[in-house]
Amino acid sequence: MIEIKNITKTYGEQKALDNISFSVNGGEIVGLLGPNGAGKSTLMKILTCFIPPTHGEAFVCGNSIYDNTMAVRRHIGYLPEHNPLYLDMYVREFLRFAAGLSGIKNNRERVEEMIALTGLTPEANKKIGQLSKGYRQRVGLAQALIHDPQVLILDEPTTGLDPNQLEFIRNVIRTEGKKKVVLLSTHIMQEVEAMCDRAIIIDHGKIVADESISNLSALALTEQFHKLTS
Repeated sequence: MIEIKNITKTYGEQKALDNISFSVNGGEIVGLLGPNGAGKSTLMKILTCFIPPTHGEAFVCGNSIYDNTMAVRRHIGYLPEHNPLYLDMYVREFLRFAAGLSGIKNNRERVEEMIALTGLTPEANKKIGQLSKGYRQRVGLAQALIHDPQVLILDEPTTGLDPNQLEFIRNVIRTEGKKKVVLLSTHIMQEVEAMCDRAIIIDHGKIVADESISNLSALALTEQFHKLTS
């Protein structure tokens, strides 16, 4: 579902990603784990066709990020680290707008499904600007899911949430991960353990580990791991 081959991204003399390769299959939740500045967000922006790589290739559901950018985007639901929302729009209004952009028929019904799935019902009649950070994250997640994508890409989806919001978002991600490919980024080990089947650790633009969660737990005992994730 996601295949990344020798992706490199440079900004001037800085190498944000250095020859990255891995694949993610359907029904798998994979966490990109690493410190801030490791290259996680850069990789996600490449996969979602926001920026091109300097070298290398990537495919999403068999579609090249070079040759079939619109097809790639149709298959992806994306929640960026800085959740872009129209604060003056009401929750339902925004989600109907997002559904319309995706060409969804009967979008009112789909919007109500997403409101229920993401726990937005108590806040659905408010403007987005009136919502807490946790509920804004729910709106962003509902928007990412509205067109029922095969691939879900989430950049730091739980940052700054209180414990109740955190557990709710985790549950939604785990549920969706049973039927989609989910790639999420975080710098918190506990988030990967709580949600993911597998973790890919990135440091200074390079993959330094690609392990199942059980193997990652053993790796977490090492001094090197704490340096990478601190």
